[in-house]
Amino acid sequence: MVQDGSNFYKEVGMTNYNKTRFFYIVLVTLLLSRPSLFAKQERIVVRPKDSGAALENPGMGWGFHYYSNIPTNYGSKLAPSDTLDDFPGLTHIYLRIPWSYVEPREGRFNWSVVDTPAHRWIQKGKQIAFRISCCESWMRYATPEWVEKAGAKGYNFTVGKGVDAGGPFWEPDYDNPVFLEKLDNFLAAFAARYDGSPDVAFIDIGSFGVWGEGHTYHSTKLPYSTETIRRHIDLHLKHFKKTLLAANDDFVSHGRGPASIEYACKRGLTLRDDSVLVQPEPRAYFHADLAQMFWPKVPVVLECEHFGSSKRRGAWQDGSLYLQAVEDYHASFASIHWWPREFMEANRDLIRRINLRLGYRLQLVEASWPSEVGLDSTFQFWAKWRNAGVAPCLPGGHPAITLKDSKGGIVGVFVDEQFDVRSLPVGPAGKVEIVNQVMAFPLSPLLHSGYRPGIHQPGSYELYISVGTRAGTPRIALPLSDGDGKRRYRLGTLKVTKKD
Repeated sequence: MVQDGSNFYKEVGMTNYNKTRFFYIVLVTLLLSRPSLFAKQERIVVRPKDSGAALENPGMGWGFHYYSNIPTNYGSKLAPSDTLDDFPGLTHIYLRIPWSYVEPREGRFNWSVVDTPAHRWIQKGKQIAFRISCCESWMRYATPEWVEKAGAKGYNFTVGKGVDAGGPFWEPDYDNPVFLEKLDNFLAAFAARYDGSPDVAFIDIGSFGVWGEGHTYHSTKLPYSTETIRRHIDLHLKHFKKTLLAANDDFVSHGRGPASIEYACKRGLTLRDDSVLVQPEPRAYFHADLAQMFWPKVPVVLECEHFGSSKRRGAWQDGSLYLQAVEDYHASFASIHWWPREFMEANRDLIRRINLRLGYRLQLVEASWPSEVGLDSTFQFWAKWRNAGVAPCLPGGHPAITLKDSKGGIVGVFVDEQFDVRSLPVGPAGKVEIVNQVMAFPLSPLLHSGYRPGIHQPGSYELYISVGTRAGTPRIALPLSDGDGKRRYRLGTLKVTKKD
C-alpha cells in the first residue's frame, strides 16, 4: 500500500522492514515504475456514488433513551417486539436509571430492569449504554435508602432552593466514606456483568450530581472539588478495565474548571455533553472546546435536550444547531431524547443530514483494476478513499477484495494489511483529503504447490470491496449500493485468462 509516490520510495529504501510489507512495496514499485507493462492492457475504472444510506457501524450512531431517569421515558410506549428498526442509523439504546432500581436491597440486584429491554436490541445486533444515577429531582432515593440507613450522610433538598431540611428529595454527600464504600461494591457487581462485554458501547460516570450530570444546580447546589470528581472517576476505573467510560462535560461546573476533564482524558475516558439545545443560540452548547482533546482518540457522545422541552422553549428552532454541534464536537454518537417516532417524524431531514456526517463515513471515491489478468500472474487494484464523517474511523479496518464465482462462492480474498482506514484524515464537509491505496497480490497464492484454493480455472469473476479485519472479515458498512448482505459491495467483474 502506498499513499503517495514520495513516501512510497522513501519506504522502499528503509532497512529492517517487515518482510511481507517489503515484498508488497517492491512489487508495487515495479508496477508503478514500469507503466509499459500495462500500455496495452485495458483497465476498468469505477467511481461509485455515495448511496446516502444511514450507516450502522461500530463505535458510532444514534442512541435511543429507553430509560431517561424516569423509567416510563421513553421506551414505555414501545411494544416488546418494537426495536425501532425504521430509525435510520440507530446502533444502541441508552439505559439511564437510578441506582435504587437496580439494587433495591443491599447485595440483592434487579438486573432484569436493564437486561430485559437490552436484549430486545442485542438480538438485533445493536448495543447498549448505561448511566446509573445517584440523585434525582423527581424521587427521594435515587441512591438506595438502605445506603443512608447504613450511615451514609446526605442532604434533603428542594429543587430551586437547594439544601432544605424539610425538602422532599435526598442527595448523598459524594465524599462520604460509607456512600463510597457502598458505591464501590455496586460498581464491582456492575462491572462483573458488563465490563468488556461486546454488547456495551460505553458507560457514563453517573454517580455524581443530579441526574448523574456532574452538577448540583437542580439539587443541593453544593459545590464539590475536582478531587471529588477524580475520586469517582478512579472508582469506576478500578472496576471497568475494558469498557469505554464517559465523563460528563458538566464536571467543569461550579467553578471547577477543566482539570477534571483533562484528568478524564489522560485516563482514557471519552467526553459526553448532555442537553445540547437546552437554550437557544448562542448558548445552545458550551464545551466544544473540551471535545478537541478527545475526538482524535475516543468517540465523543452528544445528548440533545428533551426534544419537546427544547421546542417549547424555542431553543430547537429547525434543529440545525444539533448538526452544528456534531461538527464542532466531532461527535460519533448522538441521542434520540424523546418519544422516538415523534422525534423522527419531526426531524427526518435533520436526521438524514446528521447521518451523513456523524462518526466516520468511508467513501470509495474511485477504484480500478485490469479488465483481465492471467491465472498465474499478479492481481493489482488501485483505490482512492475518503472519510466523509466528522470523526476518525477509530475501530480501524483494512480493505479487502473478494472474488466470487457465478454461484456466489468465494474464490479469492485479498486483504491489504498495510492500509488502515483509521489513518484517513478528517476535514470539513466536501473538503476532505483523498488518500490513494494500491494492492498487489499473486492471484494463485499456492501456485508452486500445485494446488489453488479458489481460482483454478479461467473465467469471469465478480469483484467485491469490503473493509474489516486483517483476516478479511467485513466489519464496516460502506455507503455503496449492490451489497451482498455481508458488508461486501460489488464493483464489477474480473476476467481471468490462462495466459499471463
